[in-house]
Amino acid sequence: MPKHFFVLGLDPLRQSYLERLPDASDYRFHPLFTLEEVVNPATFDYDAMLEKARRTLEAFPEPITGIIAHWDFPSSVLLAHLSAMFGLRAASLESVLKCEHKYWSRLEQQKLMPEWTPGFCAVDPFAEKPLQQLTIDFPFWLKPIKAHSSYLGFRIDNAEQFDDALKKIRGAVHSCGDPFNQALAHISVPNEVEAVDGNWCIAEQILTGKQCGIEGSLLDGEYRVHGIVDTVKDSKNLSFTRYEYPSVWPQYAQEKICEAGEKLLRHMGFDNSPFGIEFFWDERCDSFRILEINTRISQSHCDQFIKVHGVSNHRVPIDLALGRVPDLSQYHGDYQTAAKFMLRRYRDTVLESVPKQAQIESVERDFPDSKIVISADEGCRLSEQSMPDSYSFEIANIWLGAQDQQQLLDTYHQLADALAFRFADGGEPEAFQFKCVRY
Repeated sequence: MPKHFFVLGLDPLRQSYLERLPDASDYRFHPLFTLEEVVNPATFDYDAMLEKARRTLEAFPEPITGIIAHWDFPSSVLLAHLSAMFGLRAASLESVLKCEHKYWSRLEQQKLMPEWTPGFCAVDPFAEKPLQQLTIDFPFWLKPIKAHSSYLGFRIDNAEQFDDALKKIRGAVHSCGDPFNQALAHISVPNEVEAVDGNWCIAEQILTGKQCGIEGSLLDGEYRVHGIVDTVKDSKNLSFTRYEYPSVWPQYAQEKICEAGEKLLRHMGFDNSPFGIEFFWDERCDSFRILEINTRISQSHCDQFIKVHGVSNHRVPIDLALGRVPDLSQYHGDYQTAAKFMLRRYRDTVLESVPKQAQIESVERDFPDSKIVISADEGCRLSEQSMPDSYSFEIANIWLGAQDQQQLLDTYHQLADALAFRFADGGEPEAFQFKCVRY
């Protein structure tokens, strides 16, 4: 009998990843909410979504093996909540919220690993004198307690920038903060966290160096890392430019963050779930810092795992649901390295035209195994995108594989140049001149 999985926000692209699993015929994958409902909705009612999902799962006539999430909140929290309701293997709701609440998570990190935790403080954006709440110096990052994809995240260098950022945050923070508060209401929140709800912000010390993320899992306490992905930002360290797999960090640095991840997740009480943890390493002083904890696999990494291992990281939550320790080392893909690139513009303007489907298909044929997804809407201002980065605008996502990093970067530049965009200001997408990184 096939095993049934419900996937939060399943769409044709992620469906294709699941269908490429070696044993895909053993499973049936069912959508739970549309992509639009769980990715960047303008606002939503968490409790209403939870109830709708509960009714859908209760009405399903066959046994359910598991629920899969590869998107951020609300998917990641709904996964834990629904799994507890239906007796499915997953991390506890409390541990997931503890990891995803930026301030709560920082408090726990500080208790356990103070040397790995940047300076931080909570900020109520609606306070009468918010500047007086700051206990760290400029510059710092200001972020909502709950958001994703750098939405409403600002680098703050002075009091004027702080005030400007708070004006923008006040007008939009409730879209995610209110639903997050609904989720928090289902657990007991510690007194030291209770006042800092989803509509607050956190100010955090600027982290320097290289950024890298581990993806892994825990199964009944057994910890395993299945991949390490480099998160590369632009020269100003503001916007993401690519997720490259496998990491090029030196082995000892990779081992350090893997050990730190295990220590951290055990402290959080997190188990029976995939995870992703982002770190910074400043090689100049050989210091490490924790950036954030994600309580799911990342859909941004699926194609890279397929290219390098021949199987998507969806293998991991499926194995966990079946009580199997995930091990991607037994799989082998066609490439030694792979990346998801984010093609961007930094100046706001109207995107007058994007590459037509025929052109995209032609470019994909010219660059075998490439995948191009346009992420901005033709005829719209770039700033009208849902939950944009605070400093740039994503135009397209491009996935590529190669046999070494130089080939990967060269191929990206060639492919990006082959895509025809037209902007009202006459400009072009940002031409990042990536360089190989070697240690």
